[in-house]
Amino acid sequence: MALVTMKELLTKAQRGNYGVGAFSVANMEIVMGVIKAAEELNSPVILQVAQVRLPYSPLAIFGPMMVAAAKEAKVPVAVHLDHGLDIDHVEKALEIGFTSVMIDASHDSLDENISKVKTVKALADKYGATVEAEVGQVGGSEDGSEDIAMMYSDINDILNLYEATKLDALAIAIGNAHGFYKETPKLNFDLLKEAAESIPIPLVLHGGSGISDDDFRKCIQYGIRKINVATSTFVSTVDAVNDYISSVGRPEYFAMSRSMVDGAYANVSRLIKVFGSDGKA
Repeated sequence: MALVTMKELLTKAQRGNYGVGAFSVANMEIVMGVIKAAEELNSPVILQVAQVRLPYSPLAIFGPMMVAAAKEAKVPVAVHLDHGLDIDHVEKALEIGFTSVMIDASHDSLDENISKVKTVKALADKYGATVEAEVGQVGGSEDGSEDIAMMYSDINDILNLYEATKLDALAIAIGNAHGFYKETPKLNFDLLKEAAESIPIPLVLHGGSGISDDDFRKCIQYGIRKINVATSTFVSTVDAVNDYISSVGRPEYFAMSRSMVDGAYANVSRLIKVFGSDGKA
């Protein structure tokens, strides 16, 4: 159990036809809530932090905490750098002990994307770590600061990036977006199915907050194996804290800390069941 590579988790999910939740974390309490849910439901899980969140959760401090939590867990846990934007941060994450990294060059040309993925793959291979990339462009932005237009992945780009890099997991754009959706997302399941049939590696769905349970299940049916969730967990955590504060006259710090754990746990445990990874550790 304990700390494993993301490739190990996703390969097993491929065989079992279920999804693994990749839950973005921002503090110790959210980490504890994710691990609590995973252990209680006997589920594999991925702890991740995006590079744009590092001003709030510094990698040198928070990264070792994530790795330590994974090592202490009773279920298999991968630790992942999400949306890495430069080689320096990718390398730092690997040095800390992250077992997976994503290099996001989806905003670049395909040739430049391939070049960056090759560089990261060569680096990650030295650490035995998993590499994820993105082709097409998922809408919104990871930190909510931009309203980036979604660009559907092109099947030829998917094939070319995989063949040129032999990376381990690929995020594609099928109508999904980061953050909460302004309207009900209309996912392109035909594109998803074609991508899954065209390349042998696990596919990744970014922007999991706001997608319906039925669409999650359909995505998994058609080949999604890693599902990124951030916003809904953060909102659940804040809501739990607000409920606690409103129920007492004077908040007590450690009780408030427990409410953060409970808030993260509530969202993660529900989604683990939706993704079908419960009992799969």
